[in-house]
Amino acid sequence: MSRSTNSWFELAFNTFQLGLEAQTVVGLRLAKIAQGDPAAWGEAHLMVAEKAQSMAELQARVLLSALAGGPALTPRAAVAHYRKKVRANRRRLSRRG
Repeated sequence: MSRSTNSWFELAFNTFQLGLEAQTVVGLRLAKIAQGDPAAWGEAHLMVAEKAQSMAELQARVLLSALAGGPALTPRAAVAHYRKKVRANRRRLSRRG
């Protein structure tokens, strides 16, 4: 199998994993928000703020790369960026206490 085929397979697999991890985070967040306590309001606010921050970080990376004359951000790097954020949320939300 050629490297390009492996690269596309790797991207597809990582994107699939991102989807599964994101579903887990959605479930954990819904459970936390359903409690209706002050922490639920904080989680809802954090959820929106994190999305805006993550998107801004990714856009800044693309802009800096373009200004430096480098290659555009690859889909693989974009998926890796979001997977890192989603995994951090999953770990945080999965903690007991």
